[in-house]
Amino acid sequence: MSDEADSPELSLDAFYDALESVGRPVVTAGRLAGVLDWTQAEASDALDRLAEEDHGVERVDVSNDPVVWFPTDWAKTTERERVVVFPEHREVVVDQPTQFTRAQLAQFATLTDTTGENAYRYTVRAEDVWGAPHDDLAALRRTVRQALGERYPSLEQFVADQWRRARQFRLYTHEEGYIVLEANTPEMMGNVAEQHLSEGTIRAPISDTEAWVAAEAVATVKRELYEAGYPVQDDRTLDEGAELDVELHLSLRDYQRGWVKRFVESGSGVLVGPPGSGKTVAALGVLERIGRETLILAPGRELVAQWRDSILEYTSLTQADVAEYHGGVKEIGPVTIATYSTAGMERHRRLFDEKRWGLVVYDEAHHIPSDVFRRTTDLQASARLGLSATPVRGDDRETDIYTLIGPPIGTDWEALFDAGFVQEPEVEIRFVPWAEDERRYEYASADGHERRMLAASNPAKIDEVRSILDEHPEAKTLVFVDYLDQGDRLGEALSLPFVSGDTPHSRRERLFHEFRAGERDVLLVSRVADEGIDLPDAELAIIASGLGGSRRQGAQRAGRTMRPAGRALVYVLATRGTEEEDFARNQTRHLAEKGARVREADAEAFAGPSDSEGPQNVERE
Repeated sequence: MSDEADSPELSLDAFYDALESVGRPVVTAGRLAGVLDWTQAEASDALDRLAEEDHGVERVDVSNDPVVWFPTDWAKTTERERVVVFPEHREVVVDQPTQFTRAQLAQFATLTDTTGENAYRYTVRAEDVWGAPHDDLAALRRTVRQALGERYPSLEQFVADQWRRARQFRLYTHEEGYIVLEANTPEMMGNVAEQHLSEGTIRAPISDTEAWVAAEAVATVKRELYEAGYPVQDDRTLDEGAELDVELHLSLRDYQRGWVKRFVESGSGVLVGPPGSGKTVAALGVLERIGRETLILAPGRELVAQWRDSILEYTSLTQADVAEYHGGVKEIGPVTIATYSTAGMERHRRLFDEKRWGLVVYDEAHHIPSDVFRRTTDLQASARLGLSATPVRGDDRETDIYTLIGPPIGTDWEALFDAGFVQEPEVEIRFVPWAEDERRYEYASADGHERRMLAASNPAKIDEVRSILDEHPEAKTLVFVDYLDQGDRLGEALSLPFVSGDTPHSRRERLFHEFRAGERDVLLVSRVADEGIDLPDAELAIIASGLGGSRRQGAQRAGRTMRPAGRALVYVLATRGTEEEDFARNQTRHLAEKGARVREADAEAFAGPSDSEGPQNVERE
């Protein structure tokens, strides 16, 4: 052993830094020596002194392995953020990320995995860089370096390459009125555009870098070049739709004015912001600035009615200016609000095709990639505006949203949380045991849909819902279920009305009105309340069952509580020992990515006497 007088000193901070550097909660003397450029004997002596002097470091001899040292207080390591980058795989793994780091990563990477131990894995994809909300490459580089803490040349080169790739083609309107596809170089036009575009999309070449595009083929050109890896910038000048005199009767917040400004400058885009951030109001600000006849598309009749009410309340437009087109009534006006399903039907579509719109608004734009909804993206309009709190899809087609409508425009969720415009949700996953062994055995022998339904409809969840309601007796609460039978049983057991797609429209509207008016504090709902429907002042959401691991549905249901006033509490129930555990974590991933803290705990209704102080929560950001 080396002389102690000649051995270097190891502080506790340096020890923690070494753990962070190796990315593990334990370290060997050999590994520490490599990190600090010491000899193994020096590292071993220094570690022994830390352990002997009771500095909160312990050692253990592991059978068939070297001696390892680890912190006595494990919490000290878990409280520190650690960012580990795998540049060749374009992956970033972050332990205990701060809200700042998550917000920065969300601008150029996709969250692909998360665990209950606060570990997050991000992947930097080409489409993430294409849609990065930055005006120039230098700004994007700064964001990447701030998130990762240092420079990674190969990863930064990939980001730069994809940034430039997204700026190789653009569409613009020629002074004589036809549409032109312009490439940055002749090689791009000859080797990419001409090779990948379908026959008939190009009418004739204009120069080595320009070509005349068939007007009816614009969407095809954008889609095919996107699929080839080259998103197209759409700079067309479309002067469509009769003028519309409209004034907004309220003041926009600063970030909403920013949304409107960015949209008007580009003429297309998707407003991406948390529920309650005022995307509808911002859309009305866009309507005022565009000032032309407008078509608004929404998923259902309840949303159509809400749009009509908002327009009449917040703008100078009158009832004569606003028309509805859906299964109940079919009228066309200066501002027409229609359902996607009706507007996409062949027998109605011609009416919408023939009219030239100044603005088309796609509410809940995450539906657009589906085969039925995307038919409406061929409608002619000067400007296209999408709205979505959750532009994520289970089929990985979310990039189609931006291809078909326009690039994302949004504000960091954390900034809205901090400013108090939107409540940051408190999310807890509660693991519920089986009500009886027979149910568990039935689950074990089932598979596929039946297996998912058995876990989702675990009768023990009735007691847990009741327990949560007892914990929060004054809270305005929405209880969500995905299965109608489960909803009927919950409603009967808890004496709650159940609102589903089978509920007559008039009764559904009456129950929603009673909830809005404060005449009813608890409402049991199916997927009909997942998105868009305005149910203000809800403070508590209990998700008794969900659509598999849908991140979008989890964020939408949590979003029902994310209004400026009050608390935003979300409980996600999952049957212990089933695939629902993974579903619940996946459902809350989008919220975690945006800054919400997610805890995990055992169900309160089944806690034993020793658990009187409550469960020990495992928290993940």
